[in-house]
Amino acid sequence: MPYLYLAIAVAFETIATSAMQASQQFTRLWPSVLMVVGYGISFYFMALTLRFMPVGVVYALWSGLGIILIATIGYTVFGQKLDLPAVIGLGLIILGIATIQLFSNTTTH
Repeated sequence: MPYLYLAIAVAFETIATSAMQASQQFTRLWPSVLMVVGYGISFYFMALTLRFMPVGVVYALWSGLGIILIATIGYTVFGQKLDLPAVIGLGLIILGIATIQLFSNTTTH
């Protein structure tokens, strides 16, 4: 169950951050509303995840996965290009997430 909660939290964080970009600095109402609602839902499900996992691990997974997804959405939807150092950095984030999942005893398996 904690991974389902975390997946929902990451999904809504990604939606909210994408809506923030689409709101054009809060000049568009509906993307701004979607952003606020999305972050609220995301934080709620992140809080549920904290019942099962330590806050540091939850936040690392939530933010790391969010970064990867937002970078992908930024590239595909908003046409934001990534240079080689950015791609390497994102790869290191993925490696960090994999390391936590594969080798850490602090996560729920």
